[in-house]
Amino acid sequence: MTETVETPHYNPFQPGFTDDPYPYFAELREHCPVEVHPMGFYALWRHRDVYEVLRAKMSVEERRVLSRAPMREVYDKVFAEFGLSERRTNSSMLDRDPPDHTRLRRLVAQAFTPRAIAQLEPTIQKLVDNSLDEIDAAGRVNLIDALAFPLPFTVISVMMGMPDTDTDELRELSSVAVRSLEPAPDEDTIRQIIKAQMGLVRIANEAIEWKRKNPADDMLTALINAEEDGDKLSPEELVAQVILLYVAGHETTVNLIGNGTLALLRDREQLDLWRSRPDLDDNAVEELLRYDSPVQMSGRVTIEDYEVDGQVIPGGSRVIAGLAAANRDPEAFGPDADRVRVDRENSRQQVSFGAGIHHCLGASLARLEGKTAISSLIRRFPDIELDGEPQWNGRINLRGLQQLPVRVR
Repeated sequence: MTETVETPHYNPFQPGFTDDPYPYFAELREHCPVEVHPMGFYALWRHRDVYEVLRAKMSVEERRVLSRAPMREVYDKVFAEFGLSERRTNSSMLDRDPPDHTRLRRLVAQAFTPRAIAQLEPTIQKLVDNSLDEIDAAGRVNLIDALAFPLPFTVISVMMGMPDTDTDELRELSSVAVRSLEPAPDEDTIRQIIKAQMGLVRIANEAIEWKRKNPADDMLTALINAEEDGDKLSPEELVAQVILLYVAGHETTVNLIGNGTLALLRDREQLDLWRSRPDLDDNAVEELLRYDSPVQMSGRVTIEDYEVDGQVIPGGSRVIAGLAAANRDPEAFGPDADRVRVDRENSRQQVSFGAGIHHCLGASLARLEGKTAISSLIRRFPDIELDGEPQWNGRINLRGLQQLPVRVR
């Protein structure tokens, strides 16, 4: 009698998933690489399929999905509680198709040119060195609080020319708001997300009003004054870009520094190899991005029928591109894809920053911050080691560490 093997399905709410999703991804890659999920969406888990769908002509706008999302009614109910008759259209470039996406990205991209990023290097190195001095004095720290969070937060604040902000409040609000990028498990979580988003809107509006009175040579002033063919950013678009840059500008880099450092601390051979080989600085960051992606997945909506490996995905369907699963695909990265190898020749083929027109605008900045922070850390403290059990933040998509206890001497 033939044994029937039940097809696995993506279920991020199963025990242990957020601590280590990679065994689950391996199973999905093997048994259902093109997944037709019972919840009505499609999911791709192999590198070749993920890379192609990210580059394909698809939409990122929710309005194009023909079937209603399972939690849509709950979202509508909670939005109504806050006096909103329907879900607001997201006005950030992350959630817009061309031509709106093209216009918004062009306005913001001026601050992320290779020259602009290169000019930030001395500032980033100084910030890292100051943090390492404080870590040295303390001896034992939570590296997320001591380095991974303050570095990218300070850098994006400087780039944007933000006024003094309650860092603790912003960190808490952004931590909750980014859960909108994840599967929402219940009504209470959705309510918390909307409250946090409203808090971020308030902070953004306060910063914009302050900047109008205190203009300077910075990104926020440029956005306020931005004009493309006589069409300035609408108030909603301006607020949305500020929130996107301020939140995305540090949340993902926190994960790169934290997750990457943990991976090295768990593989001393690779840590020692990188420390002794400055020529590996750039490649090592690519490998850490591949090994534990700061963003685990990305969403698209098919505009027309799209075929993957003989499976036709109808137009108007929601598609999940499994970035983290693709980055561990043995077909792309070899039989040791589940291991860190800082000298891996094709590490740059990772898809952590996406691909196509929605490729992460801040990728070069994140690479520079990650390279500077981690390389400086492991060379300053050759005896750095874990000083307790790391604690994950419980997120599914922006999966990272909340606690990374380390001892440096």
